[in-house]
Amino acid sequence: MIEKIRIASPSEDELLTEIAFSAKRTWNYPEEYYKIWEKELTITKDYIDKNIVFVAERGKQVVGFYSIVLFNGDHIVDNISIESGYWMDHIFVKPNYQKKGIGRRLMQHALNYCKENWIDELRVFVDPHVIDFYEKSGARFIRNSPSSIEGREIPVYGFNLEINL
Repeated sequence: MIEKIRIASPSEDELLTEIAFSAKRTWNYPEEYYKIWEKELTITKDYIDKNIVFVAERGKQVVGFYSIVLFNGDHIVDNISIESGYWMDHIFVKPNYQKKGIGRRLMQHALNYCKENWIDELRVFVDPHVIDFYEKSGARFIRNSPSSIEGREIPVYGFNLEINL
């Protein structure tokens, strides 16, 4: 069980990068994919400074994190269309702590954060291995998108969040 979810510190950049890569590796993708994903999965101090990044702690150990990014205006990055708005960029849990409800707690925290900050829609590119996780969290399928891996598509899901005035 996690004890605390808090804002990430820029000094945790290497730790969050390690968590991202180790969690992604649990899905046994070919090693060449990780070279393509290196930029996507690397968390920098600047990234933490400029985006919404929270970590989950168990004891004093960081066991997972999520990040939300705001795109002002539509973007095309490597043939991938990213619409203007808020996007969940990452949600990862250390492999030894997966399947213990930490991801679910991080997701609930992210959705509550959005509601509290008047963010009424959150989109996410969903790894095919975790579609069920997002659907159980309340996300709905929007469309398929080209992936950064040539010839591969990944689904885009979205959360429509009810903001109470």
